[in-house]
Amino acid sequence: MANFLLEIGLEEMPAHLVTPAINQLVERAATFMKENRLQYGDIKPFSTPRRLAILISEVADKADDLTQEVKGPAKKAAFDKEGNYSKAAQGFARGQGVTTDDITFKEFKGNEYIYVTKFEAGKPAIEVLSGFKEVIMSMTFTTTMKWARHTFEYVRPIRWIVALLDDMVVPFNVVDVDSGRETRGHRFLGQSINIAQASDYVNDLEKVYVQADASVRKANIVSQIDKLAAENNWHVEKDSDLLEEVNNIVEYPTAFVGRFDSEYLDLPEEVLITSMREHQRFFHVIDDSGALLPYFVSVRNGNSEHLNNVIAGNEKVLIARLEDAKFFYHEDQKNDIDFYNDKLQVVSFHAKLGSVANHTKRAQALAAIIGQQISLTSDQQMQLARAAEIYKFDLMTGMVGEFDELQGIMGEKYALLFGEDPAVAQAIREHYMPISADGALPESVLGKVLALADKLDSLLSFFAGGMMPSGSNDPYALRRAASGVVNILHANDWHLPIDIILSELVDEVLADDGHFGLPEEAANNLKSVINDVITFLTDRVVKAMQTEKIRYDVINAVTTGKLTDTTQMFTSANALLAHSNDQTFREGVESLTRVMRLTSKNPTEATVNPALFENDAEKQLYSETSLLVNESLTTDDLVSSLLGLQPAIAAYFDQTMVMVEDEAVKQNRLATLQIVSNEAEKVANFMALDVKSN
Repeated sequence: MANFLLEIGLEEMPAHLVTPAINQLVERAATFMKENRLQYGDIKPFSTPRRLAILISEVADKADDLTQEVKGPAKKAAFDKEGNYSKAAQGFARGQGVTTDDITFKEFKGNEYIYVTKFEAGKPAIEVLSGFKEVIMSMTFTTTMKWARHTFEYVRPIRWIVALLDDMVVPFNVVDVDSGRETRGHRFLGQSINIAQASDYVNDLEKVYVQADASVRKANIVSQIDKLAAENNWHVEKDSDLLEEVNNIVEYPTAFVGRFDSEYLDLPEEVLITSMREHQRFFHVIDDSGALLPYFVSVRNGNSEHLNNVIAGNEKVLIARLEDAKFFYHEDQKNDIDFYNDKLQVVSFHAKLGSVANHTKRAQALAAIIGQQISLTSDQQMQLARAAEIYKFDLMTGMVGEFDELQGIMGEKYALLFGEDPAVAQAIREHYMPISADGALPESVLGKVLALADKLDSLLSFFAGGMMPSGSNDPYALRRAASGVVNILHANDWHLPIDIILSELVDEVLADDGHFGLPEEAANNLKSVINDVITFLTDRVVKAMQTEKIRYDVINAVTTGKLTDTTQMFTSANALLAHSNDQTFREGVESLTRVMRLTSKNPTEATVNPALFENDAEKQLYSETSLLVNESLTTDDLVSSLLGLQPAIAAYFDQTMVMVEDEAVKQNRLATLQIVSNEAEKVANFMALDVKSN
């Protein structure tokens, strides 16, 4: 058993790419080892801004031998007219590295086929591991670059490669860089060194001021910050995303404290925190009551030498940012909301979709429609109308122009300063939420409605403009908008008919002489893309359910039927899962599937005439389905009742021929079954459920 070390030395990577890159390397390494049948113990990752490395422990001396039986062409194709092996048989044997003497014949599913047994001896570990060249070159990144005269692209230029199996170099070459044992220390404090043994990697790098283990380095940063906080009786807010970013920009961390003048504490807290966190990667400091203090904690990439110079430089840069913020904060208050809102008329939402003001006008109409759907009070409707009228005004303020991370946040702050209702101000801030697929959702009812309206208009408008996402390309973040719609509806158990809501908006847009600012072409496409928007939202439901590890057939059943209510899709999925272990589930689903298949092929609009019934089974099924229609059932109860129809459906098909020559009788029988299908479709497409294993 041996240890294998691979280190890819790079120019500094952007912080947000480091963690995904090392995770990808570990995953690809594990796949490589498995595919090459080389046994190992564990894969330990290491990463800094300048290196991606793995240490694979307990690597076997050689790959496992492979004995494999391979099936070839059918026996009837194995011989020519003279009784000799055909070209097909010869080619198959040659392709497997054997001769026709190794051919045998075996039966498979009632027919005989050619079989050969091939043996492949396992290669020595060092020979297998030289294939890690392909692992390195196959990695993909969201941001890549070329260097020198190479056409090869990578996250950053590759400067050195270490590949050691214990003390032996594993030889290969990547874009003119030969693998070896030489690595590089900290760019300013260290120097190049040779790694004698793979297992020496961490200790050797520590000597040249590199802490290669990201988890150890992060713990070190946290420990240093906690020590500074304890010494000063502070609390330092260690935002997890910021901590991850800081960890990925340093190789040898040293935390330090800086300060700024307390006069800047008069600025909104969010402005100060954004200036520190987003622009300078500083951690902010609070006291026991949670009040912001005029200090910050940062981490340098180096030791404590000349730390005072570093502190002074960081303070100078932060104060410049705070001076800008202070200027904009006071300048912005010299005008009112209408001043900024009017400016939105000349700001493009998109060249094909009109201005931001046009977008807000459509969102205002949508918000009113949604507000009626959820029965807002008259006061809430008035507040919502005002929020929807002005919710983008802060985009035109100097503060948001300089600090775009504060959009919505400054909208709330300024709205309160200008005397707007607090509910209106809160909705302005919350309409951006969620800002990620699993981000926090709006808390207020008005914020939820405004967020839905804003996102739904974006989806409808961009789809109408022919700008749907394709592949991984989503420049307008429409997938995030769709996820936001789905998550808000689901979290609040709002069963909104999105197709009807969008249709009402389209009617208003088309009735307006100016089409609410939409160009003619996009306006004319609105009706035709509503179903595309519903499908797009449904795709987000599928993704959410896959994340929750819901059964694939249940996902298909609730998302491929006639449901357009995304919240109902979740409700139906939970109900089906809750009943999936019932003894009656399999037979019940099979009965409903039989009914739905028949009615899908023979749709009817006929109404049931009991006078045309010819047997008791018809009467019984009609009686039981009528009860379903007339009762107000929860989804769980409806699933239970539908499954409970199995005996009546079985008796019905046992005693009744549906497709008879008498058209009136046939349509009457189809109409009875159509009632069953209609009720089932309120839950799911039962035909998509896989009950073979139940």
